[in-house]
Amino acid sequence: MASTSETAAHRLLECCLTEEKWPPALLEDIRREVETLEGSRAFFAIVVERLADLFEPRLTSVYARMFSELIGRKELAARYERIRHPRVCKQNPSKVFVLSRVTLGADVAVTSVMLDAAKCRFPNAAIFYVGARKGWELFADDPRVLLKEVSYGRTGRLADRLAALPDLHDPDSIVIDPDSRLTQLGLLPVCDDESYYFFDSRAYGGESNATLTELAVRWCAETFEVADARPYIAPAPSTEPAARVTVSLGVGENPAKRLKDPFERELLASLPLNTLVDQGGSDDEARRVMAALKPGQRTFHGSFARFAAAIRESGFYVGYDSAGGHVASVCGVPLISIFAGPVCDRMFERWKPTGTVIRADALTPTQVLARTVATLKQFDL
Repeated sequence: MASTSETAAHRLLECCLTEEKWPPALLEDIRREVETLEGSRAFFAIVVERLADLFEPRLTSVYARMFSELIGRKELAARYERIRHPRVCKQNPSKVFVLSRVTLGADVAVTSVMLDAAKCRFPNAAIFYVGARKGWELFADDPRVLLKEVSYGRTGRLADRLAALPDLHDPDSIVIDPDSRLTQLGLLPVCDDESYYFFDSRAYGGESNATLTELAVRWCAETFEVADARPYIAPAPSTEPAARVTVSLGVGENPAKRLKDPFERELLASLPLNTLVDQGGSDDEARRVMAALKPGQRTFHGSFARFAAAIRESGFYVGYDSAGGHVASVCGVPLISIFAGPVCDRMFERWKPTGTVIRADALTPTQVLARTVATLKQFDL
């Protein structure tokens, strides 16, 4: 049975999708619910994330109106309409703040493009990655990328998430926002609008099927006149013995991305002994890995940046749709990405990495395994 929080969130989502004006009483119910952890999680998972994952340009304005009204700052919707349109940057700042997208995969696929463009366009500026240390560690070996640490709790109450907003009103600086959760997708101001450059990743590209990385490259060319910005990572060198295959079975707290047992055990059984499998970021993921592991295969336990360095040094990567796939993609490592659970076709097209991508939502686990094994044979694995 759905909780009160989930019921209210689903009602609000329906209003947003149909562009029907939400009843004031419903928004008041949501305001009460988001004061709790359960209510806040339901609001973000059911309303905010679904509106974003659909990648429908019309819904960006709906989201801005809804969220700004929810937090009692209706004027932010009008600001959002002003700042969402790309414009050419003519400034030459001494500091550039690039906001994290908060999730690691998005930082690899999107934020890194912004960092690369900033380094090219502003060779004498100090470039700051604004976000958590674990995300910055993906670029820690790049001397041009400094850290301005900001902590954002993806599972916290709404008030706590809003309180994580950084103040970047720094003289002679600009802010590049790749559609960050830190600003609630461009809604909350962190600096003067003249110094703010916002990539509206949910609307930019319109009805096309371009990936988010391709759109980020295009936006950087339009905004900073850098035609060849590229995604990249620069973690500290790996200390792991190079693996023939690296594997991640992590799903980022989204069980819809995972295939039913015994898929994971059969997948690992099809891989060579010189395979390194990430234990993931939770006890549950570690248990799944240990239960599926083939005798003789190795496991990895440590920061994601260290595992990313191991992926970079490996000969092949296999995993569910996750940050690991984006790392392999930008490093030119051949990969198989098993993509289950997209809410629509455009979400799949936006997020897919470069490589072999098996869309699993229309296949049985047995069919996915067969396609995976057939691809592995093509690479003599």
